[in-house]
Amino acid sequence: MSKFDIKLPKLGESIEEATILKWHIKEGDLIEEDQAVVDLATDKVDSEIPSPVSGKIEKIFFPEGSIVTVGQTIAVINLNPENATIPTESEKNTEDNTIQKSTSKQILKTNNHSGKYYSPLVKRIAKEENISFIELENIQGSGENGRVRKLDLINYLKYRQLKPLDTPVNLTTEKSTNEVKTTIGDQIVPMTRMRKLIAEHMLNSVHTSAHVTSVVEADVTKLVQWRNNIKDDFEKKYGQKLTYMPVFVDVTAKALREFPQINASTDGENIIFRKQVNIGIAVALPDWNLIVPVIKNADQKNIAGLAAEINKLADRARKNKLQADDIQGGTFSITNFGSFKNLFGTPIINQPQVAILATGSIQKTPAVLETKDGDVIAIRHKMFLALTYDHRIVDGALGGAFLRRIADLLEDFDTKNDI
Repeated sequence: MSKFDIKLPKLGESIEEATILKWHIKEGDLIEEDQAVVDLATDKVDSEIPSPVSGKIEKIFFPEGSIVTVGQTIAVINLNPENATIPTESEKNTEDNTIQKSTSKQILKTNNHSGKYYSPLVKRIAKEENISFIELENIQGSGENGRVRKLDLINYLKYRQLKPLDTPVNLTTEKSTNEVKTTIGDQIVPMTRMRKLIAEHMLNSVHTSAHVTSVVEADVTKLVQWRNNIKDDFEKKYGQKLTYMPVFVDVTAKALREFPQINASTDGENIIFRKQVNIGIAVALPDWNLIVPVIKNADQKNIAGLAAEINKLADRARKNKLQADDIQGGTFSITNFGSFKNLFGTPIINQPQVAILATGSIQKTPAVLETKDGDVIAIRHKMFLALTYDHRIVDGALGGAFLRRIADLLEDFDTKNDI
């Protein structure tokens, strides 16, 4: 009998475990190759895992809500369905009891007399920072079922001297919630998992970076005319709609190469200059949540390549098809306030980056132009660009010069750009 083990795949560079959110199949189901098997949740993104093979589901090893590590077998597929035998209820109970006992022993061994699960990353940080087992036990985590995550440890270390070690510490609650009184008719809706992750990420960024925002106005009349002239031919040639975002990414990537201090990160003591220019694009989802897929090596792609990549990632995001690697490795981010007809905004930095660009809506506006015959008033297409940067390593002169460079590249956009 030929069988295939479905193992928890590597979901990202730093991801070692995931939570099983939902099974799309049950034992005994026939399944086709590429058919959805399970939804997995990590600290970064939810992923739908397809089946690599066709066959019959012979065994599912973990119920929904279980935390599994990379490489663990989560289900078995019989590749010869006509010879498959589905376990009886008695056999299932026996196998389940064996798995539960094995898992219980593993947890006890892993966590030294505790029923709590701690990931290898959390245990390593605790060891490096000399966080005792008692301290670790008293940290109330923000993860699934109160699981302690990396951010919980980072927050705890910041406030370590302010709390006694023998009482539970819930830093997430203390920092992000306030007592709110309700009145008759108020509706209380629990935050979704993604909303909680976004809230946590934003709070962490505000508490980490010294945020400063600069704003410039750019005359993009030449760019608007260029797009209007070629957008139909562009779609026929490449099968892609041409928005302004590929151009924003293109000029930003060029500017980042000229200003490597912006394409960077900091750990508080060192500045890390990034070799790759990987630009994250904020995408609004149908439920009004937000996710930031990343265009890798954006400086090596032309307008057509950027358009295809942006459209592909945005479509995946809206269909909840993004993989963990799709949202990792960003070195700079862009958020388009203009999508909602907003003039500009002051975005929050996407950690561990040091800056984020906000593009506003393009508006027709009267402007004074200098000509050889004197000043004239003309209708121009203009937009605001806002750059939020981390003042710990980016000062006003650097941030202002970088933002001005992006505006200049947009104003002097090469209408013969390679597409």
